[in-house]
Amino acid sequence: MAGGGPPFALGVETHEGLAALTRAIRAEEDGKQLRRELAANMRAALRPGADEAKSSIMAMSSAGLPTAPALRASVARKIRPEVKLGGRWSGARVKAFKTKNVRGFPNAPKRLNRAGGWRHPVYGNREVWVHQHGKTGWFDHAFEGRQSNYKEAVEAAMEDMARRLAARAG
Repeated sequence: MAGGGPPFALGVETHEGLAALTRAIRAEEDGKQLRRELAANMRAALRPGADEAKSSIMAMSSAGLPTAPALRASVARKIRPEVKLGGRWSGARVKAFKTKNVRGFPNAPKRLNRAGGWRHPVYGNREVWVHQHGKTGWFDHAFEGRQSNYKEAVEAAMEDMARRLAARAG
């Protein structure tokens, strides 16, 4: 993705409803606090999925991978739910961010997930290259069959905030 975005993400995007809810929150006197609460509730709805993805990458075999710095732990630390309310993109998603300072391997989350793996030079010998595979689909399989659960949980957080705003209006 251009602009330093995540290597990949799983997202829930209900643009019309979220845009209307965000406009209603902005109209409120304590809109900033309400936006913060909505974002926190939406992130909390996605946190189990992020935890599942983290445990999936941590379960990857370390056979054939150098031990330091810890690649799996570094990738797991970069997985988190993200919520944006307004702007060019609105929605909630779980992202695996790039691992900038880990072994010169910024795209580790994407490459470890890819069935094709990646090529790299052998340590100490820049002329010999090897092809390496990670745990294919570790990110994708963490959400498999549960996308609708996370989408419903995010939409429930949005519905809850909408009910709160409607109750205020009377």
